[in-house]
Amino acid sequence: MDQIMQVFPAFLLVFCRISSFFVVAPVFSTRTFPKTIKIGLAFFISLIVFLNVGFDTKVTADSTYILAVIREVFAGLLIGYVAYIFFTIVQVAGGLMDMQMGFGIANIVDPISGVSAPMMGNLKYMLMTLVFLSVNGHHYLLAAIMDSYKWLPLDNKLFQIYYGGNITEFLTRTFSDTFLLALQISAPIVVAMFVTDFGLALLARTAPQYNVFVIGMPLKILVGLALLVLLLPGFGTLFQILFDHMFEALEKLFTILKSSS
Repeated sequence: MDQIMQVFPAFLLVFCRISSFFVVAPVFSTRTFPKTIKIGLAFFISLIVFLNVGFDTKVTADSTYILAVIREVFAGLLIGYVAYIFFTIVQVAGGLMDMQMGFGIANIVDPISGVSAPMMGNLKYMLMTLVFLSVNGHHYLLAAIMDSYKWLPLDNKLFQIYYGGNITEFLTRTFSDTFLLALQISAPIVVAMFVTDFGLALLARTAPQYNVFVIGMPLKILVGLALLVLLLPGFGTLFQILFDHMFEALEKLFTILKSSS
């Protein structure tokens, strides 16, 4: 029992980082992922990580231990959040598409996240999740959180790194890059809808007898769906490019944490 109590504080720190990572990480944080499996997976991964790195650092349950727990929770949330924002790209792109196609008034409840989501965004999110699982992206995520202890060990100085401002700058730049990627993904349909609106405006000027408000909405939906069918075969390659950007961002984050510690 004495030996267990000596290693338990270090194991608890590892478990806090791994479990907080699962709270926000893509795929693992979805409502369809059973909580029992989520907790069990976090426990066994924490046990594996602890057997590798837990004995290298002596952790004592003193007055600063609560701060160490909060620090590890922040570390797990930070890593999971950086991975998650790349999955929100398709949601933002789908929202922009729906706004132009006329589907913006028909938002549906996403069964994965449990919130109201655009129809095109929900479709792309499910396709992106399937592609992510097919390329074993969840294995790379688990490897990333397990290897994070090489860059950010248990005795890290994460609060000082936060205070330095490098992480805030990185998150701001990453968020702007993801928003730019969402605009680029939605650009074909958004531009096509703009051209369709321009054509309908010319029709309303040249032939006022046509009710543009009546024929405009079905026409925009028809053009948008036709263009979406043409773009669907390239979504697999597009999602893999997004995954490459996601893992590059995680690598940059670990580099910042390593250089600042």
